[in-house]
Amino acid sequence: MKSFFEDYDSIREGGLGFRNLKRGLVEVSGAEAIKFLNGLITNDLAKLEDEAQMLAAFPTVKGRIFALVRVVRFGDKFLLETEEATKQKVFENLFRFTFAGDFVVDDLSDQYEFYRFFGDSTCLGSLPDGAVSFQNDIFIPIDAAKDFHKSLSRSVEISDELYEVLRIEAGIPKYGVDMGEKTVVPEIGIDEMISYKKGCYIGQEVIARIHFMGKAAKKFMGLVFVEEETQAKSGDELISSDGKNAGAITSVVFSPKLGKTVALGFVRNAFLDSGTELKVGEDLVKVSKLPFAEGETDYS
Repeated sequence: MKSFFEDYDSIREGGLGFRNLKRGLVEVSGAEAIKFLNGLITNDLAKLEDEAQMLAAFPTVKGRIFALVRVVRFGDKFLLETEEATKQKVFENLFRFTFAGDFVVDDLSDQYEFYRFFGDSTCLGSLPDGAVSFQNDIFIPIDAAKDFHKSLSRSVEISDELYEVLRIEAGIPKYGVDMGEKTVVPEIGIDEMISYKKGCYIGQEVIARIHFMGKAAKKFMGLVFVEEETQAKSGDELISSDGKNAGAITSVVFSPKLGKTVALGFVRNAFLDSGTELKVGEDLVKVSKLPFAEGETDYS
């Protein structure tokens, strides 16, 4: 059995790793699907081309996140992919409007197995009929999932521990850990999932006000610990050099690639420049762009 570091090195050196996860897949179809969805999410589906995809958020009336989704379009049918933790919220929020217009909402989650890939996914070859691809994330129809899983026998099956390292290195926020219903949509820092030109939607006033009046009070960023050893944990406060609150960390892990402990968290906008030094307890950290592999921070 390969070790954690062997599997990690295999993926980082160009191999393929996969993780079978629980995710949600909800379909919205019909002549009024775009009008309906555009009133609930942050992005503009009217601009989404056939077989293309985009990121979006479902905000509350206060502009806070109750789900992040990726949407792919097939004609007048839209498939929304989201985390297991937010699947039911998304479905229930959509389904309660089904008698209000010409659209249909279906939960397809139990009809597919979900696979997330890290590394070189070009070696996957052809996918089974009916598979739905979101770049390196793929939904495989249940009746084809067993054979598909067997076809991955030469790839690394990613453990819980390895997945958490790869997730954090890639800067992927997890609902209920790195973000939640206290997170205002612009704070997550994914500008392409928000349209500021389309019509009204739930939470738009708050989100637009933040955008046009400047920027969010804090932003989702990476943090690199100067020393390898740390007792830092999720929820620990970030402190500036002059003793002010500078945010908080949400996820912490040791990164073999960087040879450093790294974290995800929210940093107040006065401290967002890469390389800015902050403290977590007695530990010194440096602010980094995400993903870590593309950051410009001096990690030394």
